[in-house]
Parts: sequence; C-alpha cells; structure tokens
Amino acid sequence: MPDRAEILRGSILHVPTDPFRTAGALRFHEDGGLLIQDGRIAACGEYPAVSAAHPAATVTDLRGGFLLPGFVDTHVHFPQVRVVGALGRQLLEWLDCCALPEEARMADVAYARRTAQAFTHALASHGTTTALVFGAHFAAATAELFLEAERTGLRIIAGLVISDRNLRAHLHSTPEVAYRESTALIGRFHGKGRLLYAVTPRFAFSTSEAMLEVCQTLLRENAGLRFQTHMNENGQEIAAVADLFPWAPDYFAVYERYGLCGPRAVLAHNVHPMPAELERLARTGTFVAHCPCSNSALGSGVFPMQRHLRAGVRFSLGTDVGAGTGFNMMKEAVHSYLVQRVAHDAMVLEPAQLLYLMTLAGAEALGLGAETGSFEAGKSADVVYLRAPEGSPLAHSLECKDTGPGMLSALLTQAGAESVREVRVEGKVVYQQ
Repeated sequence: MPDRAEILRGSILHVPTDPFRTAGALRFHEDGGLLIQDGRIAACGEYPAVSAAHPAATVTDLRGGFLLPGFVDTHVHFPQVRVVGALGRQLLEWLDCCALPEEARMADVAYARRTAQAFTHALASHGTTTALVFGAHFAAATAELFLEAERTGLRIIAGLVISDRNLRAHLHSTPEVAYRESTALIGRFHGKGRLLYAVTPRFAFSTSEAMLEVCQTLLRENAGLRFQTHMNENGQEIAAVADLFPWAPDYFAVYERYGLCGPRAVLAHNVHPMPAELERLARTGTFVAHCPCSNSALGSGVFPMQRHLRAGVRFSLGTDVGAGTGFNMMKEAVHSYLVQRVAHDAMVLEPAQLLYLMTLAGAEALGLGAETGSFEAGKSADVVYLRAPEGSPLAHSLECKDTGPGMLSALLTQAGAESVREVRVEGKVVYQQ
C-alpha cells in the first residue's frame, strides 16, 4: 500500500539550481508546505496552495522552524571520529602522529563497530543525510560502516582505503589483496538500498602504480562505482608525489593516466592546483571536495575558489573529519565564506551559494543530483528540520530577519547540532531530538 501523503508545514529554504551560474536561485517559503508521499517529494510551495491541492494529506506542523534539504558531505573519514581537535601540525606529520595510529585500531572489528555507530550518529545529528566516506584500511571494518549505515538509513558512499607504501606497514595491502577485498565489498554492498561503493586509494603518495591499476580495473569491471582520493593538499605532499611519479607533469596526471577522473570522481582539497590541472579537471567533469576547516587547521592553504570558478571546475563541501573541526556542514559553509573574504583573490559568497555547496552541489558531485539535494518534485524526501532553542542568540537573531537570505545567514552562522530537531531520509525519520 502507498504511504499516506504528509505535508510538513514550516519555513522552507532550498536551492534547486546552481547560484554560481543562475541569479535568484534561492527558494524561500516563509509559510511553506512540503508534500511527501512514498518517500518522495510530491510538491513544495506555499502551504495554503499545497494544502488546498491535497486536502486528504496529514499535516505535521513545524512552524517556528526551517526545512532544508539534507546536507551532503563529500569528504569525511569514518575511522577519524576520535581524532578531531588534534591541532598544530601539518598534513604528513598529523597523519603519522594522529590519524594513522587511530586508523590502525580499526583492525579490531568490535572497535570499528563502535566507531561506525558513533560516526553515523554524528552525521545524522548534524543534519547530514548523504556522505562520501573514506572507509578503513581493513575490509571487515569497512563492512561495519556499511552495515551501520544500512541500519540507520543514511545514504553512504564509501570504500575500502587501499595503500601499499609510505604509511605504517600494518595499514598496507597488496594489489592482489586490495582487488580481492574490494571486489567482495562491492558485491556485498554496492547498490544495496541507499549504499554505493567508491574506489578509495588514500592518495598517490601512498599508492603504487600497480595499486592504481587495481583502482582502474575495479572501475571498469563494476558499473556505477564512484571514485575518491586526495590531491594537491599540502606542499610537502605535492613534492613527494612528484618524486614518486617522475613521468607525471602534475599531480592530476597521476590519476588521469589510470582513468580515475570524470563526473563521478571526487578529489579532496586541490588547494594548490596548476593552471593545466584546472583546465583538465573542468574538461573531464571531475569534482573537487573543498574542505575549508581542515585546510585551515592543518595550515594547508586557502582554496583558490575564484580560479576554480573561472576554469569551470565544479566543487562541493566536505568536513574532512578528523583533520576538520567537526561534522557541522553549516560551520563548514561559513568557514568557506570567511576564508574567501580574505583570500588573495577574494570573493563574497552569498547565502544561496553556501546552501548550494552543502546540498545540491554535493549531490551533483556524487552523481545523485536527480535524487537528492533540493526539494524538487520526484526527489527523495531528505529533510533537515532546524529550530533554534528558545531564548538562544539564534532565536533572537531570527526575530529580526524578514527575508530568506537573512534567515538563512542566521542559520548558517549560528545553528549547530542543538538546532537539528529532526532528520529524514526518503521521508523516514533517522534522527530526532
């Protein structure tokens, strides 16, 4: 039997088109109605009109709060939940001293299971409904992430992290083992419910040419896979990759040679791109995951947003937990705004652009733009309900705002997990406080 239609009544904010390319992209319905049926968006507009057109629908009154599309995090590390806050180091030192020791603990399946539970709860409690996730270096631990995502109902794209050099020896694999374990995980989880698989070499610094060939083979043999890795994050890392791949004219060329680019490939960071790399990123349709909090915390540099825009390179947002400072995508968006204000090639990001980067841009990066990221009819009903705690600074700030951009600005700058009251994926509640 079909689900009975439900109207969520509240203030609605979403961005159904790219505001970097289209003026007036923000949609705001102060007294809005979001009609959900069979887990999909059936209508979105002013409440009186939606209600009149669907008089038999039940109404859930959420006035006083805001309905936004579920947030999409396009770069986050599942094993690094406990590493957040390890400040004062640059990338390679931070990996060796902070991240990799914790990632080694994922060899303990029970520990990995507890971490997966903490990780998925952190995503949902901050309003993230879809995430592109670096799994663990261990197949059993990566399976625990998929199992927990399936249990909670989140939309997770993840994969076994594969490396065979320059890390701790117990995190290394071989091309043969990586192929075998990845193939088994793909068969078990890819396309199951809301789960998808992403081929995940950690980065070129830790991945031999033979391992990159494995990545290429996995993508050729399995339809619909995504690809994720890191690129151009830190000067020391970039120099090391140049030494390891002397035939490559730049970092991106390493991935290009093995066909690891294209519309469903997401490369994290790209803080220090060469002009030729930007041109080829745009031409191949490869996405970049911009992680402003992580880039600042590790001293990696300032993401050259204007250069990406001029070159036509598409990008979205990622929290990069645990080098990043938390799971709050709204904080990530605001940090991007702040950094770009003082960048060498400075720009002022509009509220609509920030909302786009944390919702629809991420969905597009993952090949899911037709499925989630906005409230257009036919899409999955992935919804975050935000409501300021009574008497909070955010609540007082909202009293003085009378426009959609103004209210959105207040939410992005001041709302945190305390304001995330309910989260739905395909209309089903996956988190509630």
